[in-house]
Amino acid sequence: MRQWSAALIWAAIIWVLSTQWFSDSHTATWIYPCLRWLEPGIGPDALEATHYAIRKSAHFIEYFIFALLLYRAMRAPETRWNVRRGVISLAIAACYAGLDEAHQLFVPGRSASVWDSLLDSTGALVAILVCWLWFRFKAAPLNAEAPSQTAEYPAARRPVHDQDSSTV
Repeated sequence: MRQWSAALIWAAIIWVLSTQWFSDSHTATWIYPCLRWLEPGIGPDALEATHYAIRKSAHFIEYFIFALLLYRAMRAPETRWNVRRGVISLAIAACYAGLDEAHQLFVPGRSASVWDSLLDSTGALVAILVCWLWFRFKAAPLNAEAPSQTAEYPAARRPVHDQDSSTV
């Protein structure tokens, strides 16, 4: 359960972000003043467009993080990439995005959007791709010409944990 705690806490945070407190009208009450403070001459159209971009970026980012936390929860204690876990993490995040949008149908001041769910799922997909790239390049040697330890070194020169127990 310890491995899953971060993903479950993040899922709860996403659920709270889907409440009326984080509706368009409520976030405007604090995002607009912040934007006006950063750019005093900002016009109403630019203000609205920036607010919209911030809100949509939040969808992407929250599910990016969620997918990483899901993969981390399923990965432990393995330290290498696992396609199955990546696909399962993505599927869970995408299903949760759909449930999140369905939840918003019943929240005053909120509405459900298939496009938001697609944006959430895209954030999760990008996270899984970044995770895959991380493992792919983390495991790759820095010098491509360096010999692989298991392929070119004789068994006697490999670390003890890689040797057959009968030769130790």
